[in-house]
Formats: sequence, C-alpha cells, structure tokens
Amino acid sequence: MAGKGKKRKQKQPELPIKHWSHSSLMAYLRNPLAWYKRYVELIYDAPSNPSSVVGRAAHIAMQHYYGGIDKEGATALGMENLRNVADFEINFGRAKTKSARQAKRQSMEREYLQAVGFYLEKPPKYKKVLGVEYVGMAQVEGLPLPIKAVSDLVVQSAVDPKGVDIIDHKFVDTFSSHGAQKTLFIMQAIFNYYTVKKNFNKPVRRFIVIECKKSRNADGKPQLRKYIIDFRTFKQEFIIFNRLIRDATATLVILSGMGTFLPNPSDMFEGENSFDIYRINLTPEDYDAHFKPDE
Repeated sequence: MAGKGKKRKQKQPELPIKHWSHSSLMAYLRNPLAWYKRYVELIYDAPSNPSSVVGRAAHIAMQHYYGGIDKEGATALGMENLRNVADFEINFGRAKTKSARQAKRQSMEREYLQAVGFYLEKPPKYKKVLGVEYVGMAQVEGLPLPIKAVSDLVVQSAVDPKGVDIIDHKFVDTFSSHGAQKTLFIMQAIFNYYTVKKNFNKPVRRFIVIECKKSRNADGKPQLRKYIIDFRTFKQEFIIFNRLIRDATATLVILSGMGTFLPNPSDMFEGENSFDIYRINLTPEDYDAHFKPDE
C-alpha cells in the first residue's frame, strides 16, 4: 500500500498573535486568559484605573510638547484626552454615584495638571529629537515572532553623537525602588532597543526612564527621577530576553493546540475579569456532565 509505514508530519497549530510587545508579554505572563481577550480577540472593554488614565493623558501632553507645541498647548491637549475618556472606560472603584464619579473626575484633572506642571517646570532638553511616540517593528534573528515597541522619544545620544538614546516617561505615585535594575524596565528597554536599532540604523546607547511623581514631595526633593540603562553593559540580559520570548512562544503553540487558556482569579488587576471570561465559555455539556448540588 502506497505510503505505508510513513509517519505523517504533524501540522503545528497557528499562533494566535503576529508579534510580541512588552505590554502583551507582561500581560501573558500575568494572566493568559485576560491576555487572550485583549491581544487575540482584540476586546478592550476592561476599564482602566484612574491613575492609568491620568498617565496616558500626561503622555499625550509630552508627545505634543516634544513634537513642538508650547507648554500651555501641550497641557491643554492632554487635558482634552483625559476629558474624552468615557465613564465606562474608567474603574471608579467605590465611586458609584454620579456625584461621586464627578468628584473623582475633578480629582483626576487636578492630579493631571499637577503632574504635567511638575514635568514641564523644568523639562529635560535634548540636542536633537529624532522620533516622538515612534512605533517600530523588528524581526530579531533567532526569535520566532517579530517584536513591536513604542518609544516615547528617540533622541541623539548625549554620550555618543553617532548614536541614539531612547526616552521613556512614567507618571507614578511612588518612585521605583529598584531603579535601573528593575526587571520591567530592562525588559521594556530591550524591546525598544531592537526596534529602534532596526529602524534608525544607528547604535542604540541608552534607555532612559524618567519618572515623574504625581504628588508633591513633602521633603521638597525633585519630582523627576532618572534611571539610565546602558546597553554597553548588557549581555546576559539579552540572552535571558531572547530565551523568554522563545519559551513564551513555545507555550503559545501548546495552548493553541489545546484551545484552552486558564483564568487567574488572584490577579490583582484582571482576576475577576478573567474568571468572567472563563465562565461565559461554559457549554450546556459542561452543566450536564458535571456534579450538580442536591436540590
């Protein structure tokens, strides 16, 4: 019989995503089911906490300021973004009534104006801004999927006129305790390194995180804190990054074959949401086939 004894080559399941980004990788590691909803099904109905909404508006202000608009205009455009966020897109927590939500909105606007004011009081200056909110994609040798990153600013490096630095703005409630050694910063830095190096064709020297504390420091210390990640000192970090991307993609292959993503009820951000997603996927067969409590 023709073909007898030959093993059929198993067809690998198609991956549910076309690329990795820092936010999608962190979401996947934290809560695969919530990740699936957002990055595969492209459903964005999970409300954001007020701090995140304020931070996004402040990023809009920085985008316009470094794009050439004056401080007042940039601040106004960020405020417009904040006010355009609908109530259903915000997790108001205990603020359930209309008046309570209005009060929270006003508090968010004050927080926004204060944070942007702190930053723009003495904003960092750069010799040459090469990119603002730059979205890049790169295929990295040895990685199974391309990677994508958004760089707040790409600027001429202050330590290498032939190279570039990547600037990332963060508006925070408290300064990061681990500084430049913080794993999340390092992971984000490498995503941005690959995409900027690929698309700007220049040496990428540093990833600089500038944190702006949204509340005033009682001790009068500066509201801005800078953390510098120098890529010249990196070696093991790139090895770990590449391995993590490969391992995460390998688990996607397994999960795609199973067709099952499990919820994480303990996740402080999306635990309840992930369990709700899992619950709505129950079928009549699930109810018929499993134990029912005594009536």
